[in-house]
Amino acid sequence: MLQGFKEFITRGNVIDLAVAVVIGAAFTAVVNSIVNGLITPLLGLLFRADSLDGALILQVGDAKFTFGAVLGAIISFLAVALVVYLVFVLPMNTYRERQQAKIAAGEPADEPPTETQLLEQIRDLLAEQRGAPSGRHSD
Repeated sequence: MLQGFKEFITRGNVIDLAVAVVIGAAFTAVVNSIVNGLITPLLGLLFRADSLDGALILQVGDAKFTFGAVLGAIISFLAVALVVYLVFVLPMNTYRERQQAKIAAGEPADEPPTETQLLEQIRDLLAEQRGAPSGRHSD
């Protein structure tokens, strides 16, 4: 049982999931900050209402239907979705489209340098700082 648990914990997908949860929590804080700091006050200016929670209440006997709270939750959801789309999804889609257009045009896509290329750049920079030859071989 302990061996199975160890294998489960050390699987790559469990670690990836843990990272995703942490990043998701940070991502949530950013989105909530944008919505609460920018979108909600803007909606407050447009509708001149502090909160919809106390609006559109229908009392039938002991039952209390708070349509304003539901409407507020829907508006909040749409505001969060809009921020996620405009700040994260749209730029990523634009970037992907540009990369696909480059590939279709026969241009190489922007790829990060390899480890070897980075090490060569570091070597060359250090050699320049010391005034020594870079160690590059002429091709």
